Amino acid sequence: MDRIAVLIPCYNEAVTIGKVISDFRAALPESVIYVYDNNSTDGTAEIAEKAGAVVRHEYQQGKGNVIRRMFREIEAECYIMTDGDDTYPAEYAREMADIVLNKKADMVVGDRLSSTYFSENKRPFHNFGNTMVRASINMLFKSKIKDILTGYRAFSYQFVKTFPVISQGFEIETEMTIHAVDKNMFVENVVVDYRDRPQGSESKLNTFSDGFKVIKTIVKLWKNYKPFAFFSILALALLVLSMIFFIPVFAAYLKTGLVNRIPTLIVCGFTVLAAIQSFFSGLILDSIKQKHRQDFEIDLINISARHEGNGHI
Repeated sequence: MDRIAVLIPCYNEAVTIGKVISDFRAALPESVIYVYDNNSTDGTAEIAEKAGAVVRHEYQQGKGNVIRRMFREIEAECYIMTDGDDTYPAEYAREMADIVLNKKADMVVGDRLSSTYFSENKRPFHNFGNTMVRASINMLFKSKIKDILTGYRAFSYQFVKTFPVISQGFEIETEMTIHAVDKNMFVENVVVDYRDRPQGSESKLNTFSDGFKVIKTIVKLWKNYKPFAFFSILALALLVLSMIFFIPVFAAYLKTGLVNRIPTLIVCGFTVLAAIQSFFSGLILDSIKQKHRQDFEIDLINISARHEGNGHI
């Protein structure tokens, strides 16, 4: 088992991958650096191998698929995840690793948004998107994560081996954050500098399509992790909608003694039934979720026992 493993998912990062490897080797000389190539066509894998990294391949396209493969295959006491585009300075890796190894943090978030991100990033919609995603997740999940979408993180062995990777693309960071918050894991923030991509290096992130996927992921995970809140709000919205259409019908009935809009009354009745069904669905799913959290804690104990049984504390 490695003491520290540096994980670098890569897709066409030939311009920068050599420098990233050398920087992290200088910052963490005892670490093993893994580059997982995701169908690059520009020689990224060859450059990484010449730079001394352990190069492996993931042929299913998408960052989430790469992270899934990494987490399955690599055994380490501490994992440092970074990007291959040289936007995250390696000098913060030691501090992040120490927090995992010495303070027993489950995840350390490299917080770009509290430092140079908004001045360095030249894509204004990315700035707006990061701010919106951070605010929405912290509000919905009552967390204090400073940077939701950062690709610079450190993880414990327990986090990596109990994290179920579902996302296939760039929404993986959102999934990691919500998983850690929901499972009451120990999360720390480390403020890191951010620098824009160098000349000749192009971002693989599409502002609108990937942004929509992130928003979709937030809504989906909110439904899955907070079912009672989600379905209660849905029930309230249905109830209010039915009342808006029911009140004029009821007012006419009080005035004339007749119900002239019977189809509207029927629709209102079915909408109220849907609201009641939604509310109790939330109750049932919340009970199932609580049982899942209990099972997760048992899995976490088993993972920790296995880890310590191998001589790692």
